Amino acid sequence: MQTVCTQRLGICRSRVPSTTRSYAIQVKAPKPLPGKAVPRVFKDKKAFQYNWYSRILKANTTSPVIILHHDDFTAVRLKKLRGDIAVAAQKFMPSTISPGPSLLPATTSGLPEATLTVVRTGIFGAALRDIPDVNMAAVEKMLNKQAGKFAVLSLPSLHPPQLNAILRAMDRSVPPKPPKTEQEIKQELDQKNADPEQPGRRMKRVRQVRIPELKVMGAIIENRVFLPNDIKDVSQLPALDTLRAQIVGLLSAPAAQLAAVLGEASGGRLARTLEGLKKGLEDDSTEPPSDTAPTS
Repeated sequence: MQTVCTQRLGICRSRVPSTTRSYAIQVKAPKPLPGKAVPRVFKDKKAFQYNWYSRILKANTTSPVIILHHDDFTAVRLKKLRGDIAVAAQKFMPSTISPGPSLLPATTSGLPEATLTVVRTGIFGAALRDIPDVNMAAVEKMLNKQAGKFAVLSLPSLHPPQLNAILRAMDRSVPPKPPKTEQEIKQELDQKNADPEQPGRRMKRVRQVRIPELKVMGAIIENRVFLPNDIKDVSQLPALDTLRAQIVGLLSAPAAQLAAVLGEASGGRLARTLEGLKKGLEDDSTEPPSDTAPTS
């Protein structure tokens, strides 16, 4: 009975709040354990997730893959981020999509759309290690042993204007969190170490205000690893149609110059040039030699 009374009075031991574990994406192969299968074999739900992540990563030759680090996202906030990405992608949809089956979901217009997928670090790391023709040292440098929660953004195709619009939309949707000042850090420490107002009573739970964070770790495009600065450089490139037009213009420039010369020749300019050259040669042949022999 005493135990019940003490629990009602709140004198019992307070519960320790649970903490969420965060892990980094392991790029290196795990060490073999005794009695365990090497490589690791996933089953049931984990096998489905491994195959899902593998399909997304292996399709980077046609669908660029951007790896994101996120924190303090609620379900509502994550839904809003997906909506902002979809709106930005639709505004700059490329005119032509590479032929072949796509692993991305289709929109109402029938074209694939950008897809944001939240991944599990352990299974995603295993799928990442199994991608062929990708430099794992560059991948390890991109991830930088960052622990936490990760997501993968798959784009319909490599279209720099669309990539630039999506990056700007993510910056507007999830602005960077300002660094804490010394006064804010001191205030948090004082609140953490302060004594409760009413000793013996359980403190009221205060709902934590979550400020989401989103960071671009890098991208894998055509089996090449791009760091955040490289992704910005790629997003500033012109569209593929513009690049094709520039290449065609460079290749057709010599032919256009030759056609211009021939066009001028048909108008008589070449004939007049040859006539002037002929007259100049005749004048040179009729002039007496400057050095004459002396007469005896």
